[in-house]
This record gives sequence, structure tokens and C-alpha cells, in this order.
Amino acid sequence: MELAWVGAAYGLGLLASRFGLPPLVGYLGAGFALWGLGYQNSALLKEIASVGVLLLLFTVGLKLRFASLIRREVLGVGGIHLVLFALLLGLVTLLLGLSSNAALFMGVGLAFSSTVLAVKLLDDRRELSTFHGRVAVGILVLQDLVAVGLLAYAGVKNPTPWALLLLALPLLRPVVGWILEKSGHDELLLLYGLGLALGGASLAKALGVSPELGALLMGAALAGHPQTSELSRTLWGLKEAFLVAFFLEIGLMGLPSASALPLALGFVLLLPLKAILFFALFIAFGLRARTAFVTSASLSSYSEFALITSVAAVEGGLLPESWGQLVGLVVAVSLALAAPLNRSVHNLFQRYEPFLLRFERKGLHADDEPTSLGGAEWLVVGMGRTGGAAYKMLAGQGYRVLGLDADEGKLEFHRAKKRQVRYGDAEDPELWERLDLTGLRGVLLTLPDLEAKLRAARGLKQRGFSGVIAATSYHREEDPLLQEAGVTLISRPFAEAGERLAERALGINLVEEVEDPKSAETAPS
Repeated sequence: MELAWVGAAYGLGLLASRFGLPPLVGYLGAGFALWGLGYQNSALLKEIASVGVLLLLFTVGLKLRFASLIRREVLGVGGIHLVLFALLLGLVTLLLGLSSNAALFMGVGLAFSSTVLAVKLLDDRRELSTFHGRVAVGILVLQDLVAVGLLAYAGVKNPTPWALLLLALPLLRPVVGWILEKSGHDELLLLYGLGLALGGASLAKALGVSPELGALLMGAALAGHPQTSELSRTLWGLKEAFLVAFFLEIGLMGLPSASALPLALGFVLLLPLKAILFFALFIAFGLRARTAFVTSASLSSYSEFALITSVAAVEGGLLPESWGQLVGLVVAVSLALAAPLNRSVHNLFQRYEPFLLRFERKGLHADDEPTSLGGAEWLVVGMGRTGGAAYKMLAGQGYRVLGLDADEGKLEFHRAKKRQVRYGDAEDPELWERLDLTGLRGVLLTLPDLEAKLRAARGLKQRGFSGVIAATSYHREEDPLLQEAGVTLISRPFAEAGERLAERALGINLVEEVEDPKSAETAPS
């Protein structure tokens, strides 16, 4: 059976990627295909899927900033959208003959957005730490907190009076951080991260709270620690492999009867309304059209939590058993539609930008980006390790340098070192359209994401920028794409690091060869 899971997931995942779709669309298809062949869900697959979700939420916690949870656009948009869309869906299900309690559970359950999908897609695009990524994650966390309360009300999970102690998990930072530093860089680091995720989940479960929330808060206990990036990278492969089981599990729930398919289609057709309502609320709360559009796309799916509420309602006799499969299909279809939408969300915004900008409110926005470089001669876009080293070298040579990054954590780190850095999203076409490039000699694109580098280079090229556009490249097949986009200098960090090391080694060797003869001449016989 395990071979069938892996084989089907790989085969259909590969097929989906060949058609330009995210592999997870293939994983969902594999689940339905296996169900059609008579395979059923199992305890093993369920456990693997559960661990995958816990690892995903734990890594989100590693990048979580609690300040982003109390922003007005998170609480306001998240709260208003939840109430309005839940009322709409509740009314629809009430008209279908469900009881008021069942309609409430279905309405709220389908009003939530998929945490697993949104976080995974943002993580794949390296946008979890951007402004829109933080807003999306904040709303998802808010929804998860409401979910805990709803399940408690339903009697599915009853939090103990000690459940609020989970909010104190970040206070363990000195202890868990000290152990993290002692865990090295190999398998002990992997085991420690896995243990923290499972430990936080187990504690939350014992307190009657969602295990996913416990894993997220345990990750938050380490947020901002210098070694969290390495820990996240170490857990990445395990997390991605285990998450495949989650998507297989949804497909293995099977299809509803043919008579229920029109109803499922109706729920799916409400998805655009869900996204439009998010967009309108973000605009009303003063965000730019691009941020509103990209964030709305991240939240335009039905949540896996709807599966939990529907099962609870079926077990409580509020819903007929067929509704469990119907909700499973609706959630699966919403995930399959949202995945390619988010893959091309930046292209879509660029295509419809003139239309979408009509809705943007005038004046200052919370997510505004710089228009002036402050007299900088060099611009470093992406202030990670490579970008930070480039900034330091240029500044050391006496040049005026400005760094741009969309990650507030990196910006704070460099500001503490008195470096000139500002918030800026390289994938935002408006950044390159409005930025004053006067006096700029060159731009260094040290971002890890290829698409972000291509968009930045194209934006500079469209502005007629004639200075140096340098970019890092981690794969040779990226080079022609970067050159076509307008990059004039390509650096391969890994290859050049090896070449530089060899040069230094040869330099030492030459010095020794020159010094040895002199030593031999002066040495006593």
C-alpha cells in the first residue's frame, strides 16, 4: 500500500508539474485515483499527514512576528470577512434544509481559508516574511484561534482552564534557544526540531487545544533566533515529504454521489466571492491594490478545518453522512484551483494592474514602498548573507549603498548595524515604476528566488536603466533567463566561492615557495 501511495503521488505530481501546475494538484488527483481503485485511508497515512502539518506550522512559527497579529488589517479584515462570509454560507446551507446548528458549523468551517495550502505556497515563493505574507499568516492564525473556540463549543475539544498557558510558550525561548545552539548542524538538529514540533502539539492536545496551534506557538518561541533559518532548512525535506500524505488523505475521502455534485459545484462557485470580499476589505483598510490582490489570492480556498467540522456534525447527527464526502470534494477542488492561481498571481496582477489600481485609495498606505534612494550609488536587493556581504564590501570602499528587502526581520538586523535599508518587494512592478534611479551606478540582485530577480531586472530594463545589473545564479539553466531579462553580470556564489578558496590556497603556496629558498640560503649548514 505504501508503494502505491508514493508511486501515485510521484507520477501524478510529475504530470501536474509538466503542465505548469504545482505538484500538490497531482497529489490530490492521486488520492482520488487511489480511492477509485479501492484503496482506503489508513492510520499510518493519517499519522504521516498529521506530522507534516505540524512541521509546517512549526516552521511558520519560526518566522512569526506577534506584532503582525495585532495589526488593524489582520484583526479588522480577518474578523469582518469571517463574520460576513460565514453568515452567507450559513444562510445557503440553512436554505438547503439543514438545522441552524449545522448551518452555523458549515458556514464558519467554509469561511476559513486553508492554512496548509496558503503557508506552503507562500513558503515555496519565499514570501512568508513579506508584508502580504505576514498579513495572510496573521489572518490564518486568527481563524485557527476561532476554530479552537468553535470546536470547544461543539464539544469536540474542550480546552482545560490551563489552555491559556500555551501563550506563555515563547517565554521558553532562553532554554530552547540554548539547546538549539548545542544541537550542532546535522541529524541532532533535525531531531531537535522534530521533537519541538511534536512536543508543542502534544502539550496543546493535552490541554484540549488544537495540536497545530501548539506546534505554531512552539516555533514562535524560537522566532528571531540566529539559527532558525538553518533549522527551517533542515526540516524542509521532511516537511515536504510528509505533507504529500495530507493531500493524498483528502483525495482518499472519496467522491460524493452524483446527485450531490451540483451542490458541490455551487460551493466552488462561491470561491470568487470569497476572494473579492477579501480584496474589498483590504482596500477599505488602506492597503495597496497589489497587496490586497496577492493576499486575497493566498486566502481564496476552503479550509481543511471544514472537514473537521463536517465530521463533527455527522457524528453528532446534524448532517447526513454524504455531507462529509461532499465537503471533502469541495475542499479538494478549492485547493486544486487555488494552487495554480497563486503560482501565477504576480503575472495576473501585472496583467490587470490598470483595472485593479482604480480601486486603490489615495494617500498613504501601510504597505507603501520607497520612491527615493536617498542618494545611493549602489542598490542591493535582498539583504541575506550574500546581500549583506555585498553591502559591507561596497560601503567599505566608500560608496553610498542602500539595501532593500521584504523581510522585516532582516531589516531590523541590518538597522541594528547602522546600515541603510528599507522595505521593498522586488516582485512589485510599482516599486520599479516609481523608484527614482538618479545617480545609481548599479543594482545587485541577491535574492534566492529566480522569479523575483527576473521581475526586478525587467522592471529596471523597462525604465531604461543603463547601469550594472548584477544577479546571483544557483543553476546554470537560470543564466539565459537572467540575461534575457536584462542582467549584465551573473555571479554563481557556490562555484565562485570554490574558485576564490583555490586562489587563496595558491597564493599561500606561492608565498611559501618564494620564502623557502631564502630560508635555505640563510640556514646554517
